[in-house]
Amino acid sequence: MARPKKDAHIDLSARHDLTVGLIERLACPPGKAQKFLRDAVVPGLAVRVTAAGAKSYIFETKLNRRNIRRTIGDVKVWTLDGARSEARKLGVTIDQGQDPRELDKRAEVERLAREAAALKALQEEQRASVTVGEVWAEYLADRRPLWGERHYADHVTMAKPGGEISQRGVKRNPDGTKPLTKPGPVHELLALPLRELTPARIEFWAAEHAKVRPTYARLCWRCLKAFLNWCGEHPDYAALLTTTNPAKTKRAREALGKPAAKDDALQREQLPLWFSAVRRIQNPVISAYLQVLLLTGARPGEVLTLRWSDINIQWRGITIRDKVDGERVIPLTPYVASLLADLPKRNEWVFSSTRVLSMDPTNVERRTARREAQGKAPTRGDVVNASASGHLADPSAAHRCACETCGLQGLSLHGLRRSFASLTEWLEIPAGVVAQIQGHKPSATAEKHYKRRPLDLLRVHHERIEAWVLEQAGMKCTGDAGFKHA
Repeated sequence: MARPKKDAHIDLSARHDLTVGLIERLACPPGKAQKFLRDAVVPGLAVRVTAAGAKSYIFETKLNRRNIRRTIGDVKVWTLDGARSEARKLGVTIDQGQDPRELDKRAEVERLAREAAALKALQEEQRASVTVGEVWAEYLADRRPLWGERHYADHVTMAKPGGEISQRGVKRNPDGTKPLTKPGPVHELLALPLRELTPARIEFWAAEHAKVRPTYARLCWRCLKAFLNWCGEHPDYAALLTTTNPAKTKRAREALGKPAAKDDALQREQLPLWFSAVRRIQNPVISAYLQVLLLTGARPGEVLTLRWSDINIQWRGITIRDKVDGERVIPLTPYVASLLADLPKRNEWVFSSTRVLSMDPTNVERRTARREAQGKAPTRGDVVNASASGHLADPSAAHRCACETCGLQGLSLHGLRRSFASLTEWLEIPAGVVAQIQGHKPSATAEKHYKRRPLDLLRVHHERIEAWVLEQAGMKCTGDAGFKHA
């Protein structure tokens, strides 16, 4: 029998025993969108051809009096035997009363559910392995816009790894090398997975650090509690915590102890000794800083970061960046103005510092070597800790040395702020005036909502305070804001 020509007519109204040749000859009649060539071997199997010439195997039957048509696949991909086998499976499924389309939907839903479960398990595994250090870095980045510069720097410092050459002091190791900085208390916790930061682990950490630096350990513990509170409210990390806040336990609090109330302050009769010792400090920046600290009652960090742009000579005011209200303006009193006028304007900072500031004109290194050769310990009063920021970083060593020379040991920088508040009691200055100058929150309804003191009114009281303090210190005005010891 001769092979039919490629353009031979195929009767599409009848069923045919499908062959490869027959499928190749199949074409869509002109004017039609699609046509079907049905198989006589497997009921329901057919080849669909479109006007564009695309051909595919399909399966068509009825279920519950409704027509069901399902595409098996392209004739270029599926073999005829494979298409017939798939059509038989679909026929069996429908014969059992099941719709293949619903089965496919159900299978797709199950597949997506499995993939989602696998992804969730992977995410949980990754989240469970996240370390305290990774979350700590995210915490600092999230909270930094809401913090002050000093508060952020404290968090960075307490998590430092240490091991750097110390820039504080001049005391060297026995082998002549400079000592290395120690890791911050929080650093040892950073490598732990967050889920392992249990109450027992934090209690052990607190007990160990309380033996060395209890005050600093309490600060780190409070910051750690705030960090874990943030984790407890974070959707990704809340489930990793063993309790609501692992650091908030009675044992940890007891291990660190309660902070002792500070009461260091200058008495009226101690003012001459203190001013005499501070004015003898050979570094004029430190000497001025300490006197301004006492006469303004400001916080040590607020005075350290004063800029020249904060000093208003015309209206005689000082703008202080307050940790409570953002900023406050206090009077620029005559003696403080004279101190600031004598300071060098090396950069934007009022109390500026170069990389090494020495109270002695001789080279610090040679002085240290000479004292060690003489068998003497280096004196911390010979050097001031400066910072790359351009302003003084920690003048407490120089203040401590000055106090030791006049027998006022134990007086801290914050004690000068306490001294300002205490000394004003001698003059019976209104408590609200002192609080506004120092940047304390009002403690009464009238202070909060009714009393608004302008700068000139504050100046009346503040200049009176300054004049009285200088008088008690034995300082007398020589005219044009000049002062000298009596």
